Amino acid sequence: MDDLDDMDRRLLSAFHACGTDPRVAAVARALSWSGEHGALWLAAGLTGAAVDRGRRGAWLRGTALTGTAHLASMGLKRIVRRPRPAHLAPLVRTAGRHSFPSSHATSATAAAVAFGRLGARVVPPLAAAMCVSRLVAGVHYPSDVVAGVVLGALTAWLGVQGTETGHG
Repeated sequence: MDDLDDMDRRLLSAFHACGTDPRVAAVARALSWSGEHGALWLAAGLTGAAVDRGRRGAWLRGTALTGTAHLASMGLKRIVRRPRPAHLAPLVRTAGRHSFPSSHATSATAAAVAFGRLGARVVPPLAAAMCVSRLVAGVHYPSDVVAGVVLGALTAWLGVQGTETGHG
């Protein structure tokens, strides 16, 4: 396990070093702020529902799945209670002390799955940038982000499957 922890720290340090470029740091901060509590993704889903009236229900389901994924990540954080990285100075303040899983990565990935299926092509690359920004900001280990991606994808996929098969 020490080798995995060491690799997590080294990868985080490499990504965090990218934040020495002020432009990269500014993007990481903007993504961090906009992704707090899934705000960017929830707003995107509600906007999709307002604009795309023909698929309003699908947009609202995707928004609900994104919110559900975010809540699941917050609950998991309370169980795991992994501290945030302490070996470097973060670029942003965080809403909580716990790191695993990344809630930003969870909600971003859930939105990428749910809204990507609706043709929102900008969401998946923006979600990927959100995930990377958590490393650049120095507030999550790579394993936190990977766990968030898995949780978000699984939550959204299961939710979409349930609605497509008539169970949701």
